[in-house]
Amino acid sequence: MLDSQPIFPVAGAYVLQLHRDARIEDGHWIGRIEHVASGESFEFTTREALVAWLIAHANRMREHPGS
Repeated sequence: MLDSQPIFPVAGAYVLQLHRDARIEDGHWIGRIEHVASGESFEFTTREALVAWLIAHANRMREHPGS
């Protein structure tokens, strides 16, 4: 029987793309994150900006599913 509420629902799926010049080990974060379900994306140049956008977006999706 399939679980009607998957542990990792698509609504919580994101794709993270790192720029070719990103150097994570040196703290040089450059990239893009996209929410799979909505297609909303954000380009970031710092780890802090990435995490802040992800938290805000996930909270917004939880408060207003389907938006």
